[in-house]
Amino acid sequence: MLRFLTAGESHGRGLTVILDGVPAGLDLDVAAIMRDLRRRQGGYGRGQRMNIESDAPLVSAGVRHGKTTGAPVAITIENRDWVNWEFTMYADVDIPADASGAKRAPVTRPRPGHADLAGALKYEHDDMRDVLERASARETAARVAAGAVARQILSQVGVRVMSHVVSIGHVVLDAHAPIDLDAIAALPDDSPTRCTHAPTGARMIAAIDAARDAGDTLGGVFEVVATGVPAGLGSYAQWDTRLDGRLAQAMMSIPAIKGVGIGLGTAAALLPGSRVHDEIVAGDPAAHGATGRPFARPTNHAGGLEGGVTNGEDIRLTAYMKPIATLMSPLRSVDVTTMREATAAIERSDVCAVPAASVVGEAMVAITLCGALLERFGGDSIGDLRRRCAQWRDHAAARYPHTPGASPS
Repeated sequence: MLRFLTAGESHGRGLTVILDGVPAGLDLDVAAIMRDLRRRQGGYGRGQRMNIESDAPLVSAGVRHGKTTGAPVAITIENRDWVNWEFTMYADVDIPADASGAKRAPVTRPRPGHADLAGALKYEHDDMRDVLERASARETAARVAAGAVARQILSQVGVRVMSHVVSIGHVVLDAHAPIDLDAIAALPDDSPTRCTHAPTGARMIAAIDAARDAGDTLGGVFEVVATGVPAGLGSYAQWDTRLDGRLAQAMMSIPAIKGVGIGLGTAAALLPGSRVHDEIVAGDPAAHGATGRPFARPTNHAGGLEGGVTNGEDIRLTAYMKPIATLMSPLRSVDVTTMREATAAIERSDVCAVPAASVVGEAMVAITLCGALLERFGGDSIGDLRRRCAQWRDHAAARYPHTPGASPS
């Protein structure tokens, strides 16, 4: 079982993630964790905060001499901006005389679309900073660190996770077929929009500029793709073991994500079954041993999941992100101390974070798939996991021997 917990506030000392269930013997690539953290910080439309932070993972537990031990892995990401917020965010009752940063006024004007008001009502906070500091998307840096570890486990059995941006605001990638995986994999780490089509990416940048000039924000759509996923992960036996539901929940937990589609997604509701369901044909016998897939699908409208179980095809998930809640031209709100109408509070924020959210989406998909992989195959060590996966592939090839020339009538 793979599970994780994060702790930390947006302007606190830092973020911490504890990832439990990591098999022993993984050669942990800290540079790869750093790379994913940097990708999350990138993207056109990010705010000034990204010019301050330089996210770096500090691995403090669960790893010895570069290898995981089987104990929980702990990673901390320090907030460099803490020095400017120490007086406001200090944890102890007594604030040191040399505490840096200014003491900021309480936040009493909730932002429409943010957790400010709902959180204050739930936890009975008078200062909504107690809400927004934890509800902030800054927390996703810790998730990306955990996802980078999960990605390294998945790579041991040939699973890759990648993403690309489909739309930002009204600018939509014009694609009538699934985007080629090579094009997604070829996106550079510093791609400003993570769009595979350069002219569309340029129009996305122009739309972000226009929103910034208007004091507004933009959302968008991104897709996460996982390749090499073994068939049989997840289960239809109980509602909470269905992998499609678990993946959807993982994606929906990302701040500002308001919808998730798998495969065709909502488009499947508009088409007849003959154009939705993926036909089954005999697979390539030469690939049986490598993939454990004696069957093939000419299409992948299901997005790699049927009945809550992976079917051996690529996992394809689409996430829909709303615009960021902090507007430089703020919407109407109410000051909760006076109950009079006021403009919403302004916090330093992004204009658009869709490209960054796609990297967070990769992390959540990697963590969820890694958990399902370990549930299916077990293995207290990486070597054990690889052996069990190899045995399963051999068994699948033997169980469904290919008959030359066999095809549907």
